[in-house]
Amino acid sequence: MNAKEIILGLDISTSITGVTVIQEDQILETAFWDTRNKKHFPTIYHKADHIKDKLKDLVSKHKISHIYIEQSLHSFRSGFSSAQTLSTLSRFNGIISWICWDTFGIQPEMIAATSARKQAGVGIKRGDNAKEKVLEFVIDKYPDIEIQYTKHGNPKPGTLDMCDSIVIALAGDKLVREAQTT
Repeated sequence: MNAKEIILGLDISTSITGVTVIQEDQILETAFWDTRNKKHFPTIYHKADHIKDKLKDLVSKHKISHIYIEQSLHSFRSGFSSAQTLSTLSRFNGIISWICWDTFGIQPEMIAATSARKQAGVGIKRGDNAKEKVLEFVIDKYPDIEIQYTKHGNPKPGTLDMCDSIVIALAGDKLVREAQTT
């Protein structure tokens, strides 16, 4: 892999978007962007505009060469998102994907969460809570990342999104390396 390859991993959501910039397994930057405040972000367009500004900040700090985005859900699961929620998330994912293309001049690659976890080396067995396993993986692999918890001992909002973006970036990093060795 060319030492200059820098991967951007995004876990896009209309409420909180996780973002990680990685180079050769090293996290250069990781965060989450909270767009839950309905006064500041009344529509998905306001949310997208905010994320666009944040992505422009990344352009000034990192020479990103590849972008990987967690693929939005495409099917129903009992007790989870409604058709309207899935549709809105898919629209938002498309908007942010286009903003990435416009901002970086790079076509984002979509990667399913299960594929990303497998590529990154996150071991999940049937019945495991995937979010918990991803959090444990990040804590073990990157002990310097500060994980904040609520007074009840749960990860604070945004933490799991950030962890998911780390996994997406790691998977993207591995895929780029594999493509360059073939």
